[in-house]
Amino acid sequence: MRAHLALLSLPIALASACGNDASPGASASDGGAGSPMAGASSGAAPGGAASSGSGNAAGGAGSSAGGAPSAGTGNGAGQGGTPGGGGGAAGSSSIGGSGGLSGSGGNGGASACTRGLLSSAVDAYFAALAAHDPSTLPLAASLKHTENGKASTLGDAGLWKTAGARKYAHSALDTELCMSATESVVPDGGSDVPVALRLKLENQKITESELIVARDGDYPALEANPAALMASDDKIEWERAVPAGERATREELTGWMDKYFRRFPAGVCNTTPDCLRIENGGGNFICGQGASCASGAGSGQAVLSPRLLLADVETGLGVGLTIFTGGYIDMHLFKMYGGKVYAVSAILANGEDSGWE
Repeated sequence: MRAHLALLSLPIALASACGNDASPGASASDGGAGSPMAGASSGAAPGGAASSGSGNAAGGAGSSAGGAPSAGTGNGAGQGGTPGGGGGAAGSSSIGGSGGLSGSGGNGGASACTRGLLSSAVDAYFAALAAHDPSTLPLAASLKHTENGKASTLGDAGLWKTAGARKYAHSALDTELCMSATESVVPDGGSDVPVALRLKLENQKITESELIVARDGDYPALEANPAALMASDDKIEWERAVPAGERATREELTGWMDKYFRRFPAGVCNTTPDCLRIENGGGNFICGQGASCASGAGSGQAVLSPRLLLADVETGLGVGLTIFTGGYIDMHLFKMYGGKVYAVSAILANGEDSGWE
């Protein structure tokens, strides 16, 4: 997993929206059981609150071969309050052996959102998806799930019935919104498909699950190329942390993305000469110059209204969700840093309604 992005020629400020865990991401190439990425994944600590406790509880890590995980442990006495909570539930393990979000207690700020929490939720989700078993996930009672715009009960339909072990993924982690957005490659029956995943967490439980699955024929304008999506990380390093002096602010990232969509297809500003743009992994387009970076400049033949914008300041990743021209559910991912745009990647599938408007 990787990511990095920057924005306009405005001053690039050091910012990290709410994220306390500032560890650089590593490329997520999950070959299934026993692979480097598909092994243990430490669970963040959802669940039980301990009054003013400052301890934390790590979730059980799944074994690299997909075996049973170890139980979570709680630690840390609260400062001036009750001790941290007890041991957490065992982390879930499935194909790839990814540990679930487990453990409870020891966290005085039960609603705190960190990069570690979001990352472990993504890993646990893909492990549960491959096992066709959502029961291992920390799901809120109010959970809403859609696949290609159609609502269903998590686990009852679509990719949840056919998915294999995730082969690749890179994610943007937005701790301010407590959302993650992931581009991935997942087996769907007998073929690999590009899959976009958006998760939202509240109080360390998953409240929103949105899948965009680009199956054959879903986007006839361009054939999907899952292998090229995986290979793009060699050049872009999506999850690589951006040096502090080259980071864009959250406002710069979201402002640039908003302009990109609303001025589409006029082109984008401040792109590098070799900026890569791909759709479902396919194509090798030039990002294109066109719209000025000046406020209000530029005009397009069509206007895309972004439904939701996410920003990962640490890695320079911006994410925008919209309905693309022609009626396609669309998640765009942008890599920006040092005042320049280095890559644009979109995953699109049939659907004139996202199910979230």
